[in-house]
Amino acid sequence: MSPTPPAMDLDPARRAAFAQELRNALAAQCAGSVADLRGSLARGTADPYSDIDLVWTVPDAQFEPCAAAVGPCLGVVRAVVSLRSDPDTQRNSQWPFRRRLLFLAFRDMPLFWRLDLEIAAVADESAGPVRAGTGEDRAQDGGSAAAVWDPEWSLAASALANAVAVVKAVLRGQPEVAVGLLERGLRRVGASGSASGRWRADVVRLADAAARNEPAQRPLANQVKRLAAELLEE
Repeated sequence: MSPTPPAMDLDPARRAAFAQELRNALAAQCAGSVADLRGSLARGTADPYSDIDLVWTVPDAQFEPCAAAVGPCLGVVRAVVSLRSDPDTQRNSQWPFRRRLLFLAFRDMPLFWRLDLEIAAVADESAGPVRAGTGEDRAQDGGSAAAVWDPEWSLAASALANAVAVVKAVLRGQPEVAVGLLERGLRRVGASGSASGRWRADVVRLADAAARNEPAQRPLANQVKRLAAELLEE
């Protein structure tokens, strides 16, 4: 397959410009804060399917207000259709490990280009980020581009994130990664079966299982199925 499917606008320059807009909006939201690229975009190793990883370093006193402001702040750049929070960072947000990991999807952006945003507190202006997340590798099993506002952890939305990551892995020529992602996604929503290697059918099966598990995720499931139909061979 072509590394960049012609039917989709996966121009890296478009993604880079969007990422810069997000960084600018976050930095303007809170005095003394900094929003930096991380992951493959920061390393210069991104491909057209790579998502956007940012770390937003904020003063500790502003940590909770900043976390609450992410949706409205970034919604000014582009409408937010999904915002979800990693439950581990919700539970463990006391100094000195004060951080939050959010997953956001935006209207009219490719499903591949989800934003994984880490908010990290600093004690003062000279301090560095308290703790780093794990970027895109962690995010493959994370949130989703669901057309719902879901601050809690939805297993169905997480499974659909796996479905998108399966498409990405197949396009990257990583079938062994795709197998693991698909099978973990199926387990998340209580579905049986394993990867068949007929990737379009496999992704559709996972998307349908997620929608059955949580009907509110049906709009995202349909997007994932369209993505598979457009990019994966029968």
